[in-house]
Amino acid sequence: MDYSRELEGKRIHDHFSRRTTRSPRRICAPGPVIVGAGPSGLAVAACLKERGVPSLILERENCIASLWQLKTYDRLRLHLPKQFCQLPLMPFPDHFPTYPTKQQFLAYLKAYGHHFGLEPVFNRTVVSAEFDSGCGFWGIKAKGPKQEETEYVCRWLIVATGENAEAVYPQIEGMSDFGGPIVHTSSYKTGEMFCGKTVLVVGCGNSGMEVCLDLCNYNARPSLVVRDSVHVLPQKMLGRSTFGLAMWLLKWFPIRLVDKFLLLLSNWILGDTGKLGIHRPKVGPLELKNLTGKTPVLDVGTLAKIKTRIIKVCPDIKRLTYCAVEFVNGVMENFDAVILATGYKSNVPQWLKETCMFSEEDGLPRKPFPNGWKGESGLYAVGFTKRGLLGASIDAKKIAEDIEHQWKAEATSCMSYNCRNVAQAMSS
Repeated sequence: MDYSRELEGKRIHDHFSRRTTRSPRRICAPGPVIVGAGPSGLAVAACLKERGVPSLILERENCIASLWQLKTYDRLRLHLPKQFCQLPLMPFPDHFPTYPTKQQFLAYLKAYGHHFGLEPVFNRTVVSAEFDSGCGFWGIKAKGPKQEETEYVCRWLIVATGENAEAVYPQIEGMSDFGGPIVHTSSYKTGEMFCGKTVLVVGCGNSGMEVCLDLCNYNARPSLVVRDSVHVLPQKMLGRSTFGLAMWLLKWFPIRLVDKFLLLLSNWILGDTGKLGIHRPKVGPLELKNLTGKTPVLDVGTLAKIKTRIIKVCPDIKRLTYCAVEFVNGVMENFDAVILATGYKSNVPQWLKETCMFSEEDGLPRKPFPNGWKGESGLYAVGFTKRGLLGASIDAKKIAEDIEHQWKAEATSCMSYNCRNVAQAMSS
């Protein structure tokens, strides 16, 4: 590499340098641009680097794994054993527990980024990404903290913003009349501020169940709105993790038979959840996961509180009034606060100018797992499998392998030359 090209490479990758001159409006990335520095983005960047392919990561927040760092409650642990949640090429430390805490998982991600030398460009919100078929490159516009705009030009675009980019706020009649706090779980840290209060938690997924349990630990009086049917399974069965047991059984038996076995054990361990107001779907937990992506709840103690009526189960909400809630069964109860455990959604349709690979309706790849990782014109997706970190790791490996083949086919010198010409052409 000659001096001018080496200088150009340093200019592209030196994200934090201070300059007296104005930053260039366009930057050519020699490798893929990855949008999102969560676990999925870090995983695919590490896999690419291992194969000798450089990448540039753009992150809207000021840290990696912003969902985990900024929008999760303190008591959170990984719901699955660590061996199913580790990223490619680097396992969790041996001394970590089977279910690492939020703090331990974040420490692992920071060590992962340091180990592979990953340096995302922080505070860069991607506002649009569009493929120019005339020159065969992607143009990605991002805004900085002062609303300054930079366009990144690249051959490959990897969408790693994930399924949980934006909080979902349901529209409930009377929300503006309630008077008390209504917060999403993305803003919930602990139950300390709710001590001694009656709190209604809307949503009975893993987050809703755990928030209820956390509220109990702070002497709040939680109630749980169960709007839909849901599978609740014990976290462990027969001395091993339920997920690990299920994965082992699927090697030998069809999914419906495994589902029947899991439900038989669950009913024996937990009892009939329907008697508690938590009704199971007609489709088994693993089959339902494959069909819809809906994750079963792994109980960590909430059901025991429900059985002893420390946590009360409620039907869906009809409307809110001042410090009170009317349910669909006509019952009215007073509450001091409402917590929305109503999940998240993809934000891809807001900025990606492409509708073939991603659905405009839900922002997820149109093709189901395991075929949703690759689109057309150098477009890829990682972290959209509805199979957690394990699914993201699988796709990260596939993407890195696919791009490596193309990278080797195109000489680096030609790529650098073409990039500079493309940047000039797009600015003209």
